[in-house]
Amino acid sequence: MNILRYAIQIVIQLLTLIVIIHAVSTYIFPPYNSVRLQLDKIVNPFLNPIRKVVPTIGNFDFSPVVLIILLQVIEYLLLRLISL
Repeated sequence: MNILRYAIQIVIQLLTLIVIIHAVSTYIFPPYNSVRLQLDKIVNPFLNPIRKVVPTIGNFDFSPVVLIILLQVIEYLLLRLISL
């Protein structure tokens, strides 16, 4: 059980880190930079459904914040489910 617990924690933490790097890279790299394109391929399938529900406020896209919160909730629920 501990291995599964650690695997879930690592996957969620990696996804969270990738989302943060993606959000920062949108301000640093131009849209067609190879690093940014690779990050877009990983993160956009998770962000696009959230973007349909959460509107942008001004020029700020809060979908990465919502995704990080959802990832943390999913991690908590999965870890609670495993510990039962």
